[in-house]
Amino acid sequence: MNNIEYRTPLNSDEFEKYDLFRWRILRKPIGKSIDSLKDKYENSSYHLIGVSDNEVIACGRLHFNSDSEAQIRYMAVNNNLQGMGIGREIIGHLEEYALEQNAKKIVLNARDHVIKFYEKSGYQVVRKFYGSDTNIPHTTMMKKL
Repeated sequence: MNNIEYRTPLNSDEFEKYDLFRWRILRKPIGKSIDSLKDKYENSSYHLIGVSDNEVIACGRLHFNSDSEAQIRYMAVNNNLQGMGIGREIIGHLEEYALEQNAKKIVLNARDHVIKFYEKSGYQVVRKFYGSDTNIPHTTMMKKL
């Protein structure tokens, strides 16, 4: 897909579309409410969406755990568009933003079935992650910038 614009949501309508998208892809299939999307980093995070034909088709979020460590969360690509490089684009934009903010590394807690996807982008397995509220196995991964 060549007609994808990667950017932050521009207004409350786009933030609502973004929230609904990430809930529909990541949380609804496992029985979680839309309220489960929000955490203490929500308002201070960098939110990124991929938009095509005025619809959100991909997203990712970056927040900072410290001055030098950023964390990616809520990565999602529309199910029928996976494998087309859209997720790599989202990661690239999030990494670029992290570098602009002087981050030295990025961490994330990947669902185990997507570890290979993150490895292809240079992330390395650190350890198993047991803090997820999803009951889906996760692994902490890290990339030095």
